[in-house]
Amino acid sequence: MNRHNDPQVLYDTNLNLVKRLISALKVTNSKAHVLFSSSSQEERDNLYGKSKKEGRELFIDWARNYGGTFTGLVIPNVFGPFGNPYYNSFIATFSHQLSHNEQPKIEVDSEVKLIYVGDLVKSIINEIRSKIGNDLYVIPHTDEQKVSHILELLESYKSLYLASGAIPNLRSAFELNLFNTFRSYINIGEHFPIKFTKHSDPRGAFVEVIRLNVGGQVSFSTTVPGVTRGNHYHTRKIERFSVIKGKALIQLRQIDTDQVLDFYLSGDEPAYVDMPIWYTHNIKNIGDDELYTIFWINEFFDPNDPDTYFENV
Repeated sequence: MNRHNDPQVLYDTNLNLVKRLISALKVTNSKAHVLFSSSSQEERDNLYGKSKKEGRELFIDWARNYGGTFTGLVIPNVFGPFGNPYYNSFIATFSHQLSHNEQPKIEVDSEVKLIYVGDLVKSIINEIRSKIGNDLYVIPHTDEQKVSHILELLESYKSLYLASGAIPNLRSAFELNLFNTFRSYINIGEHFPIKFTKHSDPRGAFVEVIRLNVGGQVSFSTTVPGVTRGNHYHTRKIERFSVIKGKALIQLRQIDTDQVLDFYLSGDEPAYVDMPIWYTHNIKNIGDDELYTIFWINEFFDPNDPDTYFENV
């Protein structure tokens, strides 16, 4: 428990949970590797910090006396897609507010030490695989940014991407992670598909597909009637599907959820759908003629690090 109106309830709850787990470990003679998420508030004069510090010390005592392995993690401020606004982090709150036409307010404009959730997971997995344990493992932050600078970046993403469909200049891994975090708060069922502006004259038609402030790779495909491509998801890549000829059904489903979003696109009114991270997606030719699709992705394909995970929509 990390929030309660009564700090004593918070303290008692956290410490009792630790004691119950340790009791179960003793009864079963477990030699498990226990990883405990502590807090930088350990050294602060409050009951939450006290509950985390005393809980960690109880686990250390168990590991030393009963042959277990223990790691006490102190984790920086975590951000990433799908965090709960008004709860998990100010980045989640700001992203939710901006994507829902609300204006964020800075309470304290300080420098904040941050870690992206994907980097945190890598640190935890490495600690598990080490099988060594660490009484106090302070996970290093990957970025340190001022709150006002982060809000400035998020506001630029709203202006460039949400309003005009342009991909912003992402100058670092932090900015890529922040942009993907922002994208996760967009109501994609309402936002997509977005129709292109089609310019026609006696010669034919011209359509601008994408405006880029970042590099990447552009490809196109033809798909025969009835065939489905895709059924995979990405954890970091930004991808756009643009249908320019034929009829297509694009489907998306967020991993570990059941809701499938259907988008019907036609070359008669060229349009695009962007693929959010952690959404498995596919595209199917539902017409009688060949389907022509242009694909843009923000990084070159690397067979050694494809960031492509197959799962049916």
